[in-house]
Parts: sequence; C-alpha cells; structure tokens
Amino acid sequence: MMDLTGKTVVVTGASKGIGAATARAMLEAGAFVIAHYGADRAGAVAALADGPAARMKLIQADFSDLAAVDAFWSAVRAVGPVDVLVNNAGIMRQAGGIEDDLSDWDRVWTEAVAINLHAPARLMRHAVRDWLAEGRGGAIIGIGSWVTTRGTSSPAAIAYSASKAGIVAATKTVARNYADRGILAYVISPGVVRTRMSEENAAATGGAAAVTASLPMREWVPPEEIADLAVYLARGRARHLTGSTIDINGAAYIR
Repeated sequence: MMDLTGKTVVVTGASKGIGAATARAMLEAGAFVIAHYGADRAGAVAALADGPAARMKLIQADFSDLAAVDAFWSAVRAVGPVDVLVNNAGIMRQAGGIEDDLSDWDRVWTEAVAINLHAPARLMRHAVRDWLAEGRGGAIIGIGSWVTTRGTSSPAAIAYSASKAGIVAATKTVARNYADRGILAYVISPGVVRTRMSEENAAATGGAAAVTASLPMREWVPPEEIADLAVYLARGRARHLTGSTIDINGAAYIR
C-alpha cells in the first residue's frame, strides 16, 4: 500500500468524479485531505463519508471568482502547510462553439477560462510561492485531458479544450523552472472517464454506446484508476517524472 502519512493534500473539485475518487484514495493512503467543493457540499460530504474526520477538511469556493480562489487558499493556509496540490476542478459546457451565438461564445469562454485556467493557475502560484518561502519542495498534480493535444470531438466544447491546454502548459512551466528547488509538477491526461461530465459530453456526440464502441477496451476509464495514479505521484518518489504528461485512456489515444 502507498503511504502518505504525514502529508497534507489539497484536492479541488472533490464532490464528484475524479476529484471525489482522488480525495478518498488520498485519505485511504493516510494523508490529511483538504477537499474543495463548489456548490455541492452534500456531494463532497458523501465522497468522504467513510474517511476519518480528524484527517479531512472541507472548504467551499466559487472558482469563477479569483477573490474566492485567494480566500480559499487563505483558508488552506490556516489548516497548515500543504505538500501536494491536485488541480482537478473544471467545467465542460456543451455550448459556446464556433457556430453558436456570439453571446454564448463569450459567456462560455469567460467561464471556462476563469475556472479551468485562471483558478488552478492562481492556486499553483500560491502553492509554489509558499514552498519557496518555506524553503521546501512540494508537488502539483494537474488533471488534464486528452483533448489538450488531440482536440475535442464536440465542436461545442472548444472552450474546454483550449482552457485545459492552457493550464497544462502552465503546469509544465512550473516543472521546468522549479525542479532544482524540489518542486515537482505532473499532468495526468485521461481519456473518456466514467464521470457525469463525460456522460454529458457523450450525449452530445452520438451517445454513450457509440463512445464505448470506439474504445479499444470497450470501457471508460474508472475514476479510481486516476486516483491511484495521483496517490503514486503524491508520494514524491517519482521525481524524474516531473514535467511529464501521463496518458490514461485504455489505448484509445497513443502518441
């Protein structure tokens, strides 16, 4: 079993999907988990229901508001020093494509850039600056997507694809520039994951059955597999993987 005893891990978007699975896995590995949620407190509570209360803290924040992002990190600091930041929270709207109305385009792009790019970049900035001030290392684990390199099959999700690509590039920039100070940064790049967001995307691109039939394994990636990979990276034993993008898509996209 991978042991994270003594480490404090922040997981954003922990009320469902990949974030919920990752928060649970970090707890099971012995970490203290600070779990972020947006509006779905019930989901966050349910996701961590079986975990020890002494090793978890739930903090709400609306990541479309940078002031709220800063307030969230202040609340994190009040809990104690952070060892790992898992930048998972994100949105994918099936609107705002090239053929949609300009008002939809502007609204969706503004929201996607705020939540998928500005918010996680701001958190990464806070974390790295704290580690530099404290004179110690830490790890960023970004949850990306295969759409950042192959584009999305849904033209309406173009803002999602572009905004996720931006935070992936930012994460790699941290990896390149702070490795000598013990600050590591990784990107996990999933394919089709069994989450509500992916199910909504599938409904807009031919249906879940059609998506499943297109996959070599004929199954979607379980969120738990991504969570286990995040736990492995959080240990700090894969130092020379820093800067890497780790694909996890069941051979659906090989590069």
